[in-house]
Amino acid sequence: MDPKIKSLPTMAFPQISGIAALGFAFLIVLGNVFLVPAGLPHAGAETGEVIAFFTTSKDIVGIASMLTPLAWVLATLFGAGAVSVLWQSDRDRGEAWSLVGFGGLILQNGAFAAVIAIRLALASTTAHDSTATTELWALHDALFMLNGTFLTLALIGLSISGLRAGLIRQWHGRLGLLAAALLFSSATLAPLIMDQAGPLGLLGLIGWLMWVVWVGTYGITLIRGGAVPIESQSHATSSKP
Repeated sequence: MDPKIKSLPTMAFPQISGIAALGFAFLIVLGNVFLVPAGLPHAGAETGEVIAFFTTSKDIVGIASMLTPLAWVLATLFGAGAVSVLWQSDRDRGEAWSLVGFGGLILQNGAFAAVIAIRLALASTTAHDSTATTELWALHDALFMLNGTFLTLALIGLSISGLRAGLIRQWHGRLGLLAAALLFSSATLAPLIMDQAGPLGLLGLIGWLMWVVWVGTYGITLIRGGAVPIESQSHATSSKP
């Protein structure tokens, strides 16, 4: 190997994953910046409103959807990087909270892939059938809200693991747990929220905004060279029987 190449500085994987976390947060916000002002229908919207949006905003739906494959890649990198930092502390405690969080990230990738697929299908349909549109949009709403379950797993797993390892600060962990409670409540109440628009829909919105802040803050922690404090690792090891 060329010694010049060997001497090039390399970025640590946790720092790469921190950048990925910031990129993921940026992309999911950017996607909504395109869709919400364009009039993306809310949960339980009338069929006519859904047809009107996907008929007149096909290009916007397409642009927003193009952002999502990269977002899913970045979410996976973020989760893997967090686990790489937290796993030793988890294992010393006989726990696996970081894996719970990583599993939540992977599952939310899958759930949201289905959400985006439904949006693309609606936008690509030239002749809208009201019955088919109603059924597809109901499925979209259900998947969108139930995805809060997977975000909950990600928030709880990486918050608890990060707190116990001393990687993240108390306020950051509490923010994650509060966001998890709101998102899980929204997922649990999905039938009521889908049935009629109302204040219950704010549970998911507020929880999602907290989720974005939580992800971005986690990313900054990892970029700054986030590592489990030595004293935390020593304590975990000494506490083993």
